[in-house]
Amino acid sequence: MMVDYLRILGGSAGRLVVSLVYFLIVANTLSLADFGLFATASATGLILSRLLAFGFVSPVYRTATVRPRLLGAYMGGFWALMLASLPVIALLGWLIFQLLFKGRMSALAFTCILLAEIVGWRLVELVSIICNGLRRFGRAALLVVIGSSLRTLAAIAFWFSGFATLEAWAFAYLVATVSAAIVAFAAFMPRVRLRFVAKLYGRRMSDALGAAAAEIGFYAQSELDKLLVLAIASPRVAGLYAIAMRVVDLTAMPVRSFNQMAVQALMKDGGALSGRKKRALTELGIALVSVGGLVAIVVLLWLFPNALGRNIGQAGPLLALMLAVPAFRNLIEYHAELLYAHERIAARIALLAGLACLKAGLLWWLLGALPEPESWSLWLNGVFALLYLVSAATAYRVLGTRRLAQT
Repeated sequence: MMVDYLRILGGSAGRLVVSLVYFLIVANTLSLADFGLFATASATGLILSRLLAFGFVSPVYRTATVRPRLLGAYMGGFWALMLASLPVIALLGWLIFQLLFKGRMSALAFTCILLAEIVGWRLVELVSIICNGLRRFGRAALLVVIGSSLRTLAAIAFWFSGFATLEAWAFAYLVATVSAAIVAFAAFMPRVRLRFVAKLYGRRMSDALGAAAAEIGFYAQSELDKLLVLAIASPRVAGLYAIAMRVVDLTAMPVRSFNQMAVQALMKDGGALSGRKKRALTELGIALVSVGGLVAIVVLLWLFPNALGRNIGQAGPLLALMLAVPAFRNLIEYHAELLYAHERIAARIALLAGLACLKAGLLWWLLGALPEPESWSLWLNGVFALLYLVSAATAYRVLGTRRLAQT
């Protein structure tokens, strides 16, 4: 297990380095306002990408983990459902553009960013998920690093091109992610014979739709804040917030590697992480790793304010006031993974939807009461602490009730 974890973590470390270079270039080449629009459009695409194939990625992953001989049949269903889901995703994307982005960015740039997340990066994630399910952790890690590297190369080309516009970056971003998807299927996807077996999919659609709803809930509660900041404040403030939360998100990479191993262990042994002491130690470890990563970045920016670029340097004071946010944010993600591993899909959906609504309400009130970033950034710790308490109380109560029912 430790060897497998180190393989996944190696991929996360490689992706962290590559993603950091990519982030630094894009955040400092675009203006703060344009970066805010890009980050918000990317967050929209990330949420909508969970609807691809109506969530059938989840049954594909379970099949790869438990019954790999049926992978060809489930991939046939995935492609059919993917085609069926694209019109729904396109309609939702058009509605969001009309409500939030029209007049702020071009439809072409918005479309390129959405296609990059939905058709490009989501397919890279699919192949990586399948490799992990087959316990080919090294190949999955390598694929993620290659995909991130292609985006970084696109960012470098964008930097040297001299066309520092949002439209130019959106096109480069689309080319990079689609190229990553092509590499994923050409070099990393296991060779399977595609089959469409209709009788297999009916009983798996509830799992797929449940997983899609849960994933949308999860990404809504983690990404919705970017859309809210853009709706309430200016694109420049949205850019500062997006930079701060992107730095926070970088601290989650080692935690997600652990979550992945934990989910697979719990699928095979539901009691793998049971016991109050083990739970407490696990959560403490996640919190320390999360906060430690942000502290290192804050110290760097304190000593060398422009070490990571002028735009990121402007977000440094915000990061120093948000030190507890990574711990609470990553622990909420951990709770959601626990519910997924125990197949508590309905509870996971309800929890994530509730957290998304609670977070939206708290942020709407906070940003309205304290419009200046230096004022509301400190209070974000309290917002995420409250979300964590709700998440922990709900998740562990549900899991405790499940064990009682089994006994």
